[in-house]
Amino acid sequence: MNDTLLRALRRQPTDHTPVWLMRQAGRYLPEYNRTRARAGSFLDLCRNPGLATEVTLQPLARFPLDAAILFSDILTVPDAMGLGLYFVEGEGPRFERPLRDEWMIRDLSPPDPTVGLRYVLDAVAEIKRALAGEVPLIGFSGSPFTLASYMIEGGGSSDFRMLKTMLYSRPDLLHRILEVNAVAVTDYLNAQIEAGVQAVMVFDTWGGILTPPAYRTFSLAYLERVADGLLKHRDGESVPTIVFTKGGGQWLEAIAGAGYDAVGLDWTTDLAEARERVGQQVALQGNLDPMVLMADPDAIRRECRRVLESFGAHPGHVFNLGHGISQFTPPESVSVLVECVHATSRELRRTGAG
Repeated sequence: MNDTLLRALRRQPTDHTPVWLMRQAGRYLPEYNRTRARAGSFLDLCRNPGLATEVTLQPLARFPLDAAILFSDILTVPDAMGLGLYFVEGEGPRFERPLRDEWMIRDLSPPDPTVGLRYVLDAVAEIKRALAGEVPLIGFSGSPFTLASYMIEGGGSSDFRMLKTMLYSRPDLLHRILEVNAVAVTDYLNAQIEAGVQAVMVFDTWGGILTPPAYRTFSLAYLERVADGLLKHRDGESVPTIVFTKGGGQWLEAIAGAGYDAVGLDWTTDLAEARERVGQQVALQGNLDPMVLMADPDAIRRECRRVLESFGAHPGHVFNLGHGISQFTPPESVSVLVECVHATSRELRRTGAG
C-alpha cells in the first residue's frame, strides 16, 4: 500500500510529500455530477453506499493522489439526531427543526452510529474493499462547535446571530449542545475506525468566527474531548488524527496541544512560521489557496513550489488546500498540482532544501 500519508501524519520520513484535497470528490468533476444526477439528490448520494463508493474513487481514477477521503457530509450527524436535514439547490443545507427551544436542547442525545449512520459505515467497508489497499482511507466529522453552528442557525449563516446570541445570553444551553455533540462525534469517528478508515479528520469550519476566549471555551475544549476519546490503534496500527480550524492560525500552539497528530492550516498562515511555532509536536497539513487552481499551469507550479519550500524538506507535511476545492476548478489544474507536489517534493528531498 502507498502509506505515505500515514507516515507523514506520524512525522516519519517519506520519499515525497503526500497530497490529497479537501472535497476532492465533488462538483468540479464531470463524472461526479453524472453520478449525483443518477442518485437523484445529494442526500440520496450520501445514503447510498454503492454510489458513495463510486464518487470516493473517482478522483483516484484521475489523479495519483495519496489518499481517499470518505464521501459523506458533516451534517449527517445532527440529521441522525432528528433535526431533519435537507438541501435547497443553490442555498445549501437546512434543518427542519433547528435548536431554538430549551426543551429541544435538553432532549438532545447522541445517535448510535451503528443505527442512524449505518449507511456511512457500510460505505466505509465497501470503499475499503474497492481500494484493495491502494491508498489509505480518511474518515471525518464536523467538530462539536461547527455542528452546533448549523444546528442552532438551521443552516449556513453570514453573521451567526442565533448562535452568538445563545453563546453570550445562554452559554449553558450551548454547552449542553456541545457536550452531546462531543459524544456524538467521538462515537461516530470511532465507528468509522472500526469499519476500516485509517486516519480521521475533524473539520472545525466555523471555529474561526469566535473571539479568542470563546474559541478556547466553546470549540477547543470540545475538540480536546473528542481527541481524548478517539481510538488510537486498530489492527496493531496507529490511527492518525487531524484537526482543522479554518481561520485558526492565531491559536496554532493551543490547537497543536489539543491531542491530534496533525493540524490543518488555511492559506493565511505561513507554513515556515507554523513549523517554527509547533516544532516536532504535530504534523502540518496544507495550505495552498484553492483559488490558485483557477490560474494557469505556471502559476500553479510556482505556488505549489512556494508552499513546499516554505515547509522545507522535513518530515511531517501533508500537502492540501487551505479549504475545500471549488466546484469551478478545472480538473486539469488538479493534475498539474498533484504532479508538481510529487516531483518538487522529491527534488527538495534530494537537494535537502529547507
